Amino acid sequence: MRRFAIIGHRAMSQGKLPLNDMAGGAGRMDVLVRALMASLMTSHGFRNDTEVMLHLQGGPGPNRRIRIDGGAVKGIHAEERSVAGQIAKVLRETSPPKGRWIERSKGIWDSRGDILDTIEDWSESTIIALDANGERLWLDNSIIPLQSNSLSTSSEVEGELVVEGIDVGFILSDDKPLEVELPSKVILRSLGDVWLQGHMAIGICHFLLDEGVSLNL
Repeated sequence: MRRFAIIGHRAMSQGKLPLNDMAGGAGRMDVLVRALMASLMTSHGFRNDTEVMLHLQGGPGPNRRIRIDGGAVKGIHAEERSVAGQIAKVLRETSPPKGRWIERSKGIWDSRGDILDTIEDWSESTIIALDANGERLWLDNSIIPLQSNSLSTSSEVEGELVVEGIDVGFILSDDKPLEVELPSKVILRSLGDVWLQGHMAIGICHFLLDEGVSLNL
């Protein structure tokens, strides 16, 4: 399973989402929408082996988490307003208590909490915080194979989606640095010296996993 936790420090957590001002009035919700699209979408479909956790921390009210399951989600299309519209539907609802998840629409779940709660939820995963100052995500002797050998795959078995291979979670912040102290189990890894935009970094992570590049875990 591939998991992406996106931190929106100013992203609104409840109320009427201003679809025409996602960069301002919504607290840089545009950054989260692009990250969500990069995480879940290919050119002609969805990644069934991928889950996204949006962290909305800009208020009003408590921090909120929206979990989107690429293998189950419906009603989202490859257009930013369509994605934002699904988030807007969730924000109109009162967030449930921490530890309780409500499915707001097919494949879209809603709860309270922050990144530390997500790390606890991902206890069985290898968790990586992307940080330009960390070691490289790939090994020194890694090569890009001439034939793709994906590190995770999904298939349908008797009507059920089965995901096999690597179980890895990536933590990415928005344009603000991640200031919370992360547990020791979280490893810091870099995609290079240049600070990339979140959706670009996600695309590189998918590429490495899709091609089967040896990772520095």
